[in-house]
Amino acid sequence: MTTTLSLRVNQEAITRDVEPETLLVTFLRETLRLTGTHVGCDTAQCGACTVHLNGRAVKSCNVLAVQVAGAEITTIEGLTQPDGTMHPMQAAFRQCHGLQCGFCTPGMVMSSIDLVQHHPHGSDREIREHLEGNFCRCTGYQNIVKAVAAGAVAMGV
Repeated sequence: MTTTLSLRVNQEAITRDVEPETLLVTFLRETLRLTGTHVGCDTAQCGACTVHLNGRAVKSCNVLAVQVAGAEITTIEGLTQPDGTMHPMQAAFRQCHGLQCGFCTPGMVMSSIDLVQHHPHGSDREIREHLEGNFCRCTGYQNIVKAVAAGAVAMGV
């Protein structure tokens, strides 16, 4: 038995039929083909699946798609401008070498934007604490912290 789900994803109105047990991450990746949101652990531990739900970072492997009916979802794909210009946080990650393999990067960027929007003047320690739920196995985090700080400045907060 399916349920009709209506919501906005990356500023576009979406209506699809979904199974009630479909996770938001599965809906985004398999139904909408927005594969920038990654599946890492399936237990809300790694942060690779982080998206914005009504302006707040959430781990989409921990949310049923039907729970977000009527909501506004932004994925990593929704950050880039139509002309291809990256969001300032994306550009900061690139400029500061805050990524290596790139698997964790979409979730890191989404969590970092949330951090900067809600705690604009975070210290390096606060940035590290906020990103505790996002795992990177490649970088050692130093360049990620630099990227978040640079992204905050570029975002003008």
